[in-house]
Amino acid sequence: MSEDMKARSQERFGPRAESYIRSASHASGDDLERLVALAQPTADWLALDVATGGGHTALKFASHVARVIASDLTLPMLEAARVFIRQKGMDNVDFSAGDAEALPFKAETFDLVTCRIAPHHFPDCFRFVQEGARVLKPGGRLLVEDQLAPDDERVARYLDAFERLRDPSHHRVYAEYEWRGLLLDAGLDVEQVEQFIYPERKLLPWAQVQDCSPEVVERLQVMLAQAPQAVAEWMNPRCAGTPDATFQHRYIIIMGRKAML
Repeated sequence: MSEDMKARSQERFGPRAESYIRSASHASGDDLERLVALAQPTADWLALDVATGGGHTALKFASHVARVIASDLTLPMLEAARVFIRQKGMDNVDFSAGDAEALPFKAETFDLVTCRIAPHHFPDCFRFVQEGARVLKPGGRLLVEDQLAPDDERVARYLDAFERLRDPSHHRVYAEYEWRGLLLDAGLDVEQVEQFIYPERKLLPWAQVQDCSPEVVERLQVMLAQAPQAVAEWMNPRCAGTPDATFQHRYIIIMGRKAML
């Protein structure tokens, strides 16, 4: 099942690499600045960006550290990120194919490991956190940003169904208490947790990024329109069933530090 899901991610994201380079929610936002502010990188750091996607996080940190390795499971996505970052004039970013759950790096290599808007695709998120902790130097930081689920399990699974309908490679969103547990169980000290709400997302462009069929778009509209009250309070849908339909994503940023020896 795990390998099937990873293959599905590669199938979904490889042909859509350029779309994610241009994606506004990935390419820009105050969250990128916030990640840098939280990490407090220094010019001598070696950083790793896991599941780099379009390379936007790697690019953001490249001007603050000595070197960044941008890693991704999907080779066409990694190549698109390489072209994008080189076009921006940054030459201190290297690119490495890699599975987030089996990072191809030695233990205690990096000062910082980042992963932005990707863990909801990982079949085994705890394994990713363990790998992130393994490759960190003592005192190093793991900095993660992803979609956030509420504590209510039923609402969280409704959100997963909605996301998976649009993108079958979606696996699962996690609540704050789950993220805290993942980091603590991997031996990291949780130093910072923040939540924020992304501005209203338009349903149709969001679906078009994944080339959703008209039938899938209709089902997404129905899920918005018929969302139970607790789900609606979380997603804040508006104009459901119309071309102007919108909803909101909630996100979490969490940072953990590896203990010094």
